[in-house]
Amino acid sequence: MADQSDVEAVLARLVSGVIYPQGTSAPSILGVDCRIYRGWPNSAALNADLAGKRVNITVFPEPRQQVNSTRWSSEFMPVALAVPTLTVSVSGNAATFGGSADPGQVAGLLADDMAVVHRIESGDTPSMVAAILASYLRTQRATVLSGATVTVPSARLLIGRVVADQRFTEELRRQLQRFRITCWCPDPASRDAAAAAVDAALAAQPFIALPDGTQGRLRFVSSAVFDQSQDAQLYRRDLVYSVDYSTTQTTTLPSMIFGDARFAPAGAGIEQSLLS
Repeated sequence: MADQSDVEAVLARLVSGVIYPQGTSAPSILGVDCRIYRGWPNSAALNADLAGKRVNITVFPEPRQQVNSTRWSSEFMPVALAVPTLTVSVSGNAATFGGSADPGQVAGLLADDMAVVHRIESGDTPSMVAAILASYLRTQRATVLSGATVTVPSARLLIGRVVADQRFTEELRRQLQRFRITCWCPDPASRDAAAAAVDAALAAQPFIALPDGTQGRLRFVSSAVFDQSQDAQLYRRDLVYSVDYSTTQTTTLPSMIFGDARFAPAGAGIEQSLLS
């Protein structure tokens, strides 16, 4: 799931990519050393950096600036399609299993109006799957087993299918949170250059990719300049952006193997409607 800390980390990486487009081993676009991090700076460390002509850029969540932006009912979204490793091929009234019988899959045979299924367990093989399904069919139909092949001699229709469990992400809620990206600089020139580069890059990116596979909507909110002289010369500009992102949980769900089968009376032909 995407947490507020994940959004902060993504924003910090984006800023780092702007200031150090060739990586931190190469010079920054400002020509000076820059520290880019989440959180609020320590005063003593910041003063030392400013005195040494180093720039700090921080990413910090705005307090009391988070609202529930949930607008839709909960939905399950597939993370990635899981492809079965066990295979089944049907020729006439014979079904042959192959491939690898890994857990997290369901194998099934539909012989006319009789469906049998088996959830793959650790240690199963294609031949074992065929034997188990054949034993289920034998309770009502004459069935022949040969290795990994199951034959139902009297079947008018034989369908074999293997499905894999799928991972889904459920959006539990959405929230709109403001984040303050602050440029702490030792002189006006570095402040202006840093803030302009970061602002342009963020403004050009309407969405940010989050670790859970979702995206957050990035919008500009405001900007402000703060110049003050205390223990060290400080030139500061704040950029405030909002991110509308979701809180999710990921779960694994079984796939449907045979959804619906309808058959016409004997002699009138076969009508089938299968969902998977």
